[in-house]
Amino acid sequence: MTRVLALAVVLGVALAAPAADPAPEKTGIKVGEKAPAFKLKDQAGTERDLAALLKDGPVALVFYRSAGW
Repeated sequence: MTRVLALAVVLGVALAAPAADPAPEKTGIKVGEKAPAFKLKDQAGTERDLAALLKDGPVALVFYRSAGW
């Protein structure tokens, strides 16, 4: 009887307590949003700067995962 009462109390508290909303997952910039300044190495190991690339026009970044990772 005591176990049943304890279980009922635990369930009652769990159901009565409001569930906290999880923090929204940050997945990056939104479509159309300006990218932050950054530097990355290209496939040849040369460091590239976004600002320098943008001087020549629009930039498209492509990321892929190779089998060697």
